[in-house]
Amino acid sequence: MAVPKRKTTPSKRGMRRAHDRLNSDAYVESQETGELHRPHHIDLKTGMYRGRQVIKVKDRQNIN
Repeated sequence: MAVPKRKTTPSKRGMRRAHDRLNSDAYVESQETGELHRPHHIDLKTGMYRGRQVIKVKDRQNIN
């Protein structure tokens, strides 16, 4: 069985754990509507991506 030869120092332990934190989801505000959406993703409310109409959006009034 493998056993460490030396105790791991708090510094090395901290360096190893540096990437273990949870990141919050990033959101950006749409320039056209002001709605929040994920960066580098299609804005589902308008169907726009990088200033182009990518998908057709159904009327939001008929969904209710």
